[in-house]
Amino acid sequence: MSSLNKPLIILGAGGHAAVLVDILRQQRRDIMAIISPGNDVLRPVFDGLSRWHDNDDVLQCAPDEVELVNGLGSLPGNTHRQKLYGDFVCKGYVFAKVIADSAVISPYAHLGDGVQVLHKAVVQAGTDISENTIINTASVVEHDCCIGAHNHLAPGSVLSGGVHTGNSVHISTGAVVIQNINIGDDVVIGAGVTINKNVAEAVTVYGARPFVKTH
Repeated sequence: MSSLNKPLIILGAGGHAAVLVDILRQQRRDIMAIISPGNDVLRPVFDGLSRWHDNDDVLQCAPDEVELVNGLGSLPGNTHRQKLYGDFVCKGYVFAKVIADSAVISPYAHLGDGVQVLHKAVVQAGTDISENTIINTASVVEHDCCIGAHNHLAPGSVLSGGVHTGNSVHISTGAVVIQNINIGDDVVIGAGVTINKNVAEAVTVYGARPFVKTH
């Protein structure tokens, strides 16, 4: 069975999952169930979908019968998304790519398993994006970039040509990385920051602090 014809199971039922389900429903993909372990109120976008309450419910389906969608969002310092991905890959499951119709993806770019490219994002020729990475709304990844596994490029971030990132990198909303920069593993780039030199691993780069003047 083609991967595009396999039913999907969405892991998670929060805001990020809602965006993914919205994309998949518009593409008329077959969603078998969403997994919502808590007693949270489900969003209208989930109406009509089967709801399972435990991640282990996935195990009733053989790995070759379904594909998974990682519906957990990605926040700096939070490893739940990466752990969830790794746990199911070790069990033999495959994570589907989710690509919004409005995204622009070069046919000369490579996307790993579980990569998610959301509305109006751009991925240019020669770019390689590793597994379980989110390219969020209106992000731009220019030519010949190499993006590590479990990255999150938040909405409106821009990577110029030839940027290389390690694993588990979070580039926050509106950040800009100029060309040919290397960013190490486990780095957080703050919102609105411009990166113009290489960044060592396991550091956080902060932007200017907001200043509020009282009248």
